[in-house]
Order: sequence, then C-alpha cells, then structure tokens
Amino acid sequence: MIEGERISLHMIFYQVSLCLIIYIYLLEMKKAFLILLICCQGILLNISCGFGSLFEPDKRNALRAPSYPLISVDPYTSVWSFADELNTDATRHWTGKEQALLGVVDVDGVSYRFMGKETPEEGTSVRFATAARQLSVNILPTQTYYTFECGPVLLDVVFTAPLLLDDLDRMSMPVNYISWQVRSADQKEHEVRVSVEAFSSLAVNTEDQAVVVGREVENGISYLKVGTEEQAVLLRKGDDVRIDWGYFYLAAQVEKETLMEVGDRKQLVYSHTLEVVPSSPKAGFLMVGYDDLYAIQYFKDNRMAYWKHNGKKTIRQAFEESAKEYRSLMKRCRDFDNHLMEDAEQAGGKKYADLCALAYRQAVAAHKLVEDKEGNLLFLSKENFSNGSIGTVDVTYPSAPLFLLYNPDLLKGMLNPIFYYSESGQWNKPFAAHDVGTYPHANGQTYPYDMPVEECGNMLILTTAIALREGNAEYARKHWETLGIWADYLLKEGLDPDNQLCTDDFAGHLARNANLSVKAIMGIAGYGKLAEMLGDDEQAVRYLSAAREMAETWERMADDGDHFRLTFDKEGSWSQKYNLVWDKVWGTKVFPERIARKEVAFYLTKQQPFGLPLDSRKTYTKVDWILWTACLADTPEDFGRLVEPVCKYVNETEPRVPLTDWYEAVDGKSINMRARSVVGGFFMKMLEKEMEKSN
Repeated sequence: MIEGERISLHMIFYQVSLCLIIYIYLLEMKKAFLILLICCQGILLNISCGFGSLFEPDKRNALRAPSYPLISVDPYTSVWSFADELNTDATRHWTGKEQALLGVVDVDGVSYRFMGKETPEEGTSVRFATAARQLSVNILPTQTYYTFECGPVLLDVVFTAPLLLDDLDRMSMPVNYISWQVRSADQKEHEVRVSVEAFSSLAVNTEDQAVVVGREVENGISYLKVGTEEQAVLLRKGDDVRIDWGYFYLAAQVEKETLMEVGDRKQLVYSHTLEVVPSSPKAGFLMVGYDDLYAIQYFKDNRMAYWKHNGKKTIRQAFEESAKEYRSLMKRCRDFDNHLMEDAEQAGGKKYADLCALAYRQAVAAHKLVEDKEGNLLFLSKENFSNGSIGTVDVTYPSAPLFLLYNPDLLKGMLNPIFYYSESGQWNKPFAAHDVGTYPHANGQTYPYDMPVEECGNMLILTTAIALREGNAEYARKHWETLGIWADYLLKEGLDPDNQLCTDDFAGHLARNANLSVKAIMGIAGYGKLAEMLGDDEQAVRYLSAAREMAETWERMADDGDHFRLTFDKEGSWSQKYNLVWDKVWGTKVFPERIARKEVAFYLTKQQPFGLPLDSRKTYTKVDWILWTACLADTPEDFGRLVEPVCKYVNETEPRVPLTDWYEAVDGKSINMRARSVVGGFFMKMLEKEMEKSN
C-alpha cells in the first residue's frame, strides 16, 4: 500500500505555517530565510517526487487512439483495449482474440467495473453489470492513463510498460505494471476494494486448451500463474496465433490488505481492501508478466529471452527486481515520456508528437530480444497480420528510425540475422534475403518470393545509417565483403529494376519502379559513404560518383512535368518517393534538392481526406511512408499539411484495432497489417533533426 499519493493543500499550508512560526520565534532574518528556503525546497521535492504525479501526466495526447495499449511485452504478450472506454469491451490480443483482464472497484458494497467486459459462460449471469464512468484516457509513449468515476470515489489507473531502449535488461524483462489510486469525490469516508482478474485466455492459443493454475509466495511476492497443460514449447508458429507455452503471471507484494487467489473460473484474482478518507488518496500497484521459457528458435537452437541471460535470471527474480524498482521506474518512464514528447513537438509540432506517442510501444513490443550463441544481439520482429514472418528486412527498414534514434545496437540486432544467414553459407544468393523464417522460428527464409533490389538497398542503407549515427563504420567493417556483393548487385540491377517484387507491390509487381530505383541509388551511395569512413578513398569515389551519375539519369527518366513517375515508362503515373529521405537525413546531396521540392508540391495536390495515397494505382496508403514523405518538405507548414490527414485517420478510423499501417486514404478504413513495428518510422523527423547536428 502506498500512502499519501498526493500532496494536499492542507499539507502545504501546514508546512508553510510551520516555517512562519519558526521565523517569528527566531526573529533573525537570515536564519529565518534559510529555514524558509529549506522548507520550501522540501515542499517542492515532495510535490515533484510524490506519487501524486504518477497519476497526473505532464503531457496530454489529443488523439483518440484506434486501440489503447495496456500490456506491452512482445508479439505474444500484448493486450489492448479496442474501444474508447476501457469497460465497454473485453480486452484483446492485437489479433482481436479475447485475452481477458477484468477490473472492478467495490465502494461501500456496490461494484463498479472499470476494465473489460464479461462474456459469461452458458447458464451463468454477468457478475459486474454496472460500469464505472470513464472520465479521461491519455496515451503517452510508455504509459496509458485512465480516470473513472465509481459512485462517490474517483479511480485513477495507469498501465506502464518500461520499454526503455537504453536499458536492454529492463526493456526485455516481461513485466508490466498496473498502478491504481482511489480518491474520495464527496469528501466522505468509504470502504473500497480494488480487484483485477486475469483469465486463462492470456496463456492459450485456443479456448479449448486445458490449463493449470497455481499460487505461490516467495521473498515477499505473492504469485498467481496460469499455463497450458501441454506446454509445447516453441512448437507453434504462424501469424494469427498466440503463445500456448510458458506461464502468465499476476504478482503483488505480500500485504495484509492484499488477497491473491484463484477464482472459480480458473482466473487469477488480485484484490486490495482499503479505507478511503477525504484528505488521503490511497494507491497501490500490481505486476503482470509472462515467462515464455524459451523465446526464439534461431537456426535450430532454442534461445531464451535476453533478460534471462541464458538461465542466470528467473522470472521470480524479474518480479522481485520490478517490485523493488517500482518508484524509480515510474520516474524513469515519466521522464522519458516527457523528453520524447518535447523533442517530437520541437521537431514536428504537437500533432506529430501525439502520433509518436501512439507508435512507441507498438513498435518496440513487435520484437523479441535474444542473443545468439556468441552473444550477438538478435532483435527479431514479427510481421503481424501480414504473413507472420520473423526478421523481415522490409519491415526492419521502415521501423529503423526509432531505434537509430534511441539505441542503434537494437537496429544491429535486427540486421544481424540477415548477415549471419548470408555469411554462414545457408543463403547463397547475390542479394539479401527477405526474412529468416516464420515467428518464432528463425531458421531461414520461408517467404516464397525474393525481393533482390528491395532488400539489398534496405540492408545497405540501414548499415550506413548506423555508421553515421554512431560516427564510425566498425559495424560495416565486420560485414564488408557481404555489403560489397550487395552493392555490386545494385550497380548492375538497381537503376532500372526489372519486374521485381518490392515492399509496396500490393497492387501487383512493377518493372522500372522509380522509387525502388531511388532506394538502389541510395544503397550504392551508402556503400560509398561507408568506404569513405573506413579510409578506402578509391572505393568511396567509385560508388559515390556512380550514385550521383545514376541520380542524374534517374531525373531524366522519371521526369513527368510537375512530378516524377511511378515507373519510368508510364506517363501520368506517380508515387511517393519516400526513399529520397535518406539523402536529406545523411546530407549526401546525391539527388538535387529540386526533385524533393517538386514532388512535395505535387503531393499536396493529391491528398485524400485521410492521407496521401501510396501511388496512382489505388487510393490506399501506408502511414509509415507518409511520415517519411512529409520529411521531404522544406517548411514546417508543408510537413504539417502532410501529417494532418494522418491525425484525422487515427482519430476516426474504423474498425477499432491496434494502429494499422495500410489503410484507405479516402475513408480511413484499415485494410490489414495491424500492430506492426513499422510505425517506428514515425520517428524519422526526430531522427532527421538529430542527424542535422552531425552533418
């Protein structure tokens, strides 16, 4: 139990009054002033560090999220609210399958449901029919805040995922927090019980799977857990599937007011009983987490999650650390959220900052962090609601800005599997692979089609971006031979690509794709830049010169009057040339600035109510690419004009699902690909501003 979550006006008045009394007593101005200063500092410290601030965010997100993240760990442990109000629908996995959390507040014997919605079993009735009245919801990068009216009391609830990218142990630890605070709204005393129930759907793939539940106490922490009887570790793979091995946990510190028990429906039940008085809000927290035992199969070797350090740390220790570090982690998350929002607003405005807040947890938690046998980082994405691929290069590519900004080592972890696949001899083609398997099996490409220019360009560009972000090319040096093979492939095939698949071919394959050609040219320029950084002047001149010559040819081939074509051979066609953004971010000036300027002016004439279409073939769009394309704008005003319809989409899109990146620009309806990591691309504008400092 946490007492005194807010510093009341009464307390502040008391402390100030005490200072004045001391002042009168001493009758010495200097001493009195010193005492007043000390007391005031104490008051300010209490206000800033007290837990009242935990439930009162410093920043406000004006956007209505398509879906609100509640529990964010990895592609499997991912719980969302698909509704504006937390208690109007069951909580769900990003796939839409029910993964039920139920929250109830009993006030003087009357029950108010604040989270989830019961789906009663046949022949049973709903236990908690009365819904609390939701007063507010606010989503920030690592936390989602709610406030409810529960009869005569107010309830504040905060869901926290400590996905702090500068702390890999903490980021990868599968423990989230649910914090709560109860306040009297009528200035009267009340008997209150706060309860959270977690159902077995959180640990199964299908509802017919038999489960086992248990309760244990160790080192001052009470645990409830649920998992399948079968425990088929790492057996199941695919897209629309959920984890059915390992154990879901509900955990809380042992206190006399806290009860941890297994319910009659095998649900895990946390409850805390308290007395609420007008002048003293009461608060507490519980922890939720998932021990997946083994996380990823990497080229036939089953690997544990990073935080376990190959079995040196247990889930119990993870919970114990999380309990001990609760206060400090709340502060770290709060500080991070504030800094991110401030930096984003400075880079692209308030609406842009709000979009970044929506994207952060989704982008990070679409990955799993492990190490290979040699200790190399592997940060493996799942291609959610697309095909379930693991480590997809053209998913890594749009995701990259977020990780380049906050920890380039994580981007290396995304590239490492592709480099290993080629350099181990298991992939022997002269271009980069598309993926390394189907999640969670990273045993080699399973996608039936190659994307040669696309993936070579992606790998070269991202390796260059790492080098420029870090100020050295040592990572590139480790893979120099492989990068050279891919650069030479682009020299041969990249300027005028044949009928190859690329990441945007939803409307079919394209030959002579102008935007794909831009990617190839920037990949070649990147290789030249890497050679320059490694002191190989001859290779630097060769590849950078080749890139600039290709860019000149590209301009002539793609020019279509007031814009540049979708394909070199089709007059009147057009497309987003988002790959040009790297030329601006790197400051390489391979393409004349007039190209981007002309494109942006044209794009502003082609916008639909919910955004700029991907190209002239269809009216759908990709939200990640819009945020990249917007960075081509010379002015904040034009950047804002391209971002504004995206905000409209976020506010109005139906159906309610975790943020999709592929949707109709005409009506804002999602098509597919929900909850993917590609929204990490939203951070391109912030990355651009950060890279300007070193250009």
